[in-house]
Amino acid sequence: MDRLVHDTFLEMTERSQPRFTDRERRLEIRKAETPCPELSRFFYTTVGADWGWYDRLDWDRSRWLTHASRSDLTSWIGHHRGNPAGYFELIQHPKNEIEILSFGLLPTFLGQGLGKELLSAAIECAWQGRPSRVWLSTCSMDHPRALPNYEAAGFTIFKTREGIASLPDHANTLWPESQTAK
Repeated sequence: MDRLVHDTFLEMTERSQPRFTDRERRLEIRKAETPCPELSRFFYTTVGADWGWYDRLDWDRSRWLTHASRSDLTSWIGHHRGNPAGYFELIQHPKNEIEILSFGLLPTFLGQGLGKELLSAAIECAWQGRPSRVWLSTCSMDHPRALPNYEAAGFTIFKTREGIASLPDHANTLWPESQTAK
Protein backbone atom coordinates (compact mmCIF):
# COMPACT_ATOMS: atom_id res chain seq x y z
CA MET A 1 0.00 0.00 0.00
CA ASP A 2 1.41 3.41 -0.93
CA ARG A 3 1.05 6.36 1.42
CA LEU A 4 2.16 10.00 1.24
CA VAL A 5 4.62 10.65 4.07
CA HIS A 6 6.03 13.96 5.23
CA ASP A 7 9.56 13.65 6.68
CA THR A 8 11.01 16.30 8.99
CA PHE A 9 14.70 16.53 9.85
CA LEU A 10 15.67 18.45 12.97
CA GLU A 11 18.97 19.50 14.48
CA MET A 12 20.46 20.97 17.61
CA THR A 13 23.74 22.81 17.16
CA GLU A 14 24.15 23.91 20.76
CA ARG A 15 23.62 21.82 23.84
CA SER A 16 20.26 22.51 25.44
CA GLN A 17 19.86 22.69 29.17
CA PRO A 18 18.71 19.47 30.85
CA ARG A 19 14.96 19.58 31.34
CA PHE A 20 14.89 17.39 34.43
CA THR A 21 16.78 17.58 37.70
CA ASP A 22 17.89 14.39 39.39
CA ARG A 23 15.00 14.75 41.86
CA GLU A 24 12.47 15.00 39.04
CA ARG A 25 13.73 12.00 37.09
CA ARG A 26 11.48 8.98 36.97
CA LEU A 27 13.55 7.04 34.44
CA GLU A 28 16.82 5.29 35.05
CA ILE A 29 18.83 5.37 31.82
CA ARG A 30 21.27 2.54 31.17
CA LYS A 31 23.59 1.98 28.24
CA ALA A 32 23.19 -1.49 26.71
CA GLU A 33 26.77 -2.74 26.88
CA THR A 34 26.26 -6.07 25.09
CA PRO A 35 24.98 -6.14 21.51
CA CYS A 36 21.67 -7.99 21.74
CA PRO A 37 19.74 -8.47 18.50
CA GLU A 38 16.68 -9.79 20.34
CA LEU A 39 16.45 -6.66 22.48
CA SER A 40 17.03 -4.36 19.50
CA ARG A 41 14.30 -6.12 17.55
CA PHE A 42 11.94 -6.12 20.55
CA PHE A 43 12.20 -2.36 21.05
CA TYR A 44 12.02 -1.52 17.35
CA THR A 45 8.95 -3.65 16.68
CA THR A 46 7.16 -2.83 19.94
CA VAL A 47 7.80 0.92 20.01
CA GLY A 48 7.18 1.25 16.28
CA ALA A 49 4.08 -0.96 16.02
CA ASP A 50 1.60 1.91 16.13
CA TRP A 51 3.74 4.34 14.13
CA GLY A 52 4.42 2.53 10.88
CA TRP A 53 7.99 1.49 11.60
CA TYR A 54 8.49 -1.17 8.97
CA ASP A 55 11.98 -0.72 7.48
CA ARG A 56 13.57 -3.39 9.67
CA LEU A 57 10.66 -5.81 10.06
CA ASP A 58 12.04 -8.30 7.56
CA TRP A 59 15.54 -8.39 9.07
CA ASP A 60 16.78 -11.80 10.19
CA ARG A 61 18.76 -12.36 13.39
CA SER A 62 22.07 -11.95 11.59
CA ARG A 63 21.14 -8.51 10.30
CA TRP A 64 19.88 -7.44 13.73
CA LEU A 65 23.16 -8.63 15.26
CA THR A 66 25.13 -6.67 12.67
CA HIS A 67 23.08 -3.56 13.49
CA ALA A 68 23.37 -3.99 17.26
CA SER A 69 27.13 -4.61 16.97
CA ARG A 70 27.93 -1.49 14.92
CA SER A 71 30.93 0.30 16.37
CA ASP A 72 29.27 3.68 15.73
CA LEU A 73 26.00 2.73 17.51
CA THR A 74 25.08 2.96 21.17
CA SER A 75 21.77 1.77 22.56
CA TRP A 76 20.22 3.10 25.74
CA ILE A 77 17.28 1.81 27.74
CA GLY A 78 15.04 3.85 30.01
CA HIS A 79 13.70 1.92 32.99
CA HIS A 80 10.67 3.01 35.00
CA ARG A 81 10.13 1.31 38.36
CA GLY A 82 12.24 -1.65 37.23
CA ASN A 83 10.53 -2.10 33.86
CA PRO A 84 12.11 -1.29 30.51
CA ALA A 85 9.97 1.64 29.36
CA GLY A 86 11.69 2.93 26.24
CA TYR A 87 14.91 3.22 24.33
CA PHE A 88 17.02 5.28 22.01
CA GLU A 89 19.86 4.56 19.63
CA LEU A 90 22.65 7.02 18.89
CA ILE A 91 24.84 6.87 15.78
CA GLN A 92 28.19 8.64 15.54
CA HIS A 93 28.48 10.09 12.02
CA PRO A 94 31.48 11.59 10.25
CA LYS A 95 32.03 15.30 10.80
CA ASN A 96 31.43 14.67 14.52
CA GLU A 97 27.63 14.50 14.28
CA ILE A 98 25.36 12.37 16.43
CA GLU A 99 22.03 11.10 15.10
CA ILE A 100 19.25 9.94 17.37
CA LEU A 101 18.40 7.04 15.08
CA SER A 102 15.57 5.40 17.02
CA PHE A 103 13.65 6.77 19.96
CA GLY A 104 10.44 5.86 21.72
CA LEU A 105 8.44 4.43 24.57
CA LEU A 106 6.69 1.12 24.92
CA PRO A 107 2.91 1.61 24.58
CA THR A 108 2.27 1.00 28.31
CA PHE A 109 4.31 4.10 29.17
CA LEU A 110 2.83 6.58 26.70
CA GLY A 111 0.90 9.58 28.02
CA GLN A 112 2.78 9.84 31.32
CA GLY A 113 5.29 12.53 30.40
CA LEU A 114 8.10 9.99 30.18
CA GLY A 115 8.80 10.75 26.53
CA LYS A 116 10.05 14.24 27.41
CA GLU A 117 12.32 12.76 30.05
CA LEU A 118 13.63 10.05 27.71
CA LEU A 119 14.28 12.68 25.03
CA SER A 120 16.14 14.82 27.55
CA ALA A 121 18.31 11.81 28.41
CA ALA A 122 18.95 11.09 24.72
CA ILE A 123 20.06 14.68 24.20
CA GLU A 124 22.34 14.56 27.25
CA CYS A 125 23.91 11.27 26.12
CA ALA A 126 24.37 12.57 22.58
CA TRP A 127 26.17 15.71 23.76
CA GLN A 128 28.57 13.72 25.97
CA GLY A 129 30.77 13.20 22.92
CA ARG A 130 30.84 16.96 22.21
CA PRO A 131 29.49 16.67 18.65
CA SER A 132 29.17 19.56 16.24
CA ARG A 133 25.45 18.86 16.12
CA VAL A 134 22.80 16.36 17.19
CA TRP A 135 20.05 15.54 14.71
CA LEU A 136 17.08 13.27 14.18
CA SER A 137 14.17 12.74 11.84
CA THR A 138 10.49 12.09 12.28
CA CYS A 139 7.60 11.66 9.89
CA SER A 140 3.88 12.15 9.59
CA MET A 141 3.30 8.52 10.61
CA ASP A 142 5.02 9.04 13.98
CA HIS A 143 3.38 9.83 17.33
CA PRO A 144 1.45 13.11 16.98
CA ARG A 145 3.46 14.66 19.84
CA ALA A 146 6.86 13.70 18.38
CA LEU A 147 7.54 16.84 16.35
CA PRO A 148 6.24 19.30 18.99
CA ASN A 149 8.31 17.52 21.67
CA TYR A 150 11.47 17.68 19.55
CA GLU A 151 10.94 21.38 18.94
CA ALA A 152 10.19 22.06 22.62
CA ALA A 153 13.44 20.29 23.52
CA GLY A 154 15.40 22.75 21.37
CA PHE A 155 15.61 21.04 17.97
CA THR A 156 15.00 23.15 14.88
CA ILE A 157 13.89 21.97 11.46
CA PHE A 158 16.60 21.99 8.81
CA LYS A 159 14.92 19.99 6.05
CA THR A 160 11.54 18.57 5.08
CA ARG A 161 10.48 16.34 2.24
CA GLU A 162 7.43 14.49 1.02
CA GLY A 163 7.44 11.15 -0.63
CA ILE A 164 5.49 8.01 -1.20
CA ALA A 165 6.21 5.19 1.22
CA SER A 166 5.42 1.68 0.09
CA LEU A 167 4.04 0.10 3.22
CA PRO A 168 3.91 -3.65 3.70
CA ASP A 169 0.58 -5.39 3.09
CA HIS A 170 0.41 -6.43 6.73
CA ALA A 171 0.86 -3.74 9.33
CA ASN A 172 3.20 -4.27 12.25
CA THR A 173 0.98 -5.02 15.23
CA LEU A 174 1.68 -6.01 18.79
CA TRP A 175 -1.44 -8.01 19.37
CA PRO A 176 -3.49 -10.16 17.03
CA GLU A 177 -6.91 -8.78 16.30
CA SER A 178 -9.38 -10.08 18.86
CA GLN A 179 -11.49 -12.87 17.58
CA THR A 180 -15.21 -12.34 17.91
CA ALA A 181 -17.38 -15.25 18.90
CA LYS A 182 -19.60 -16.53 16.13
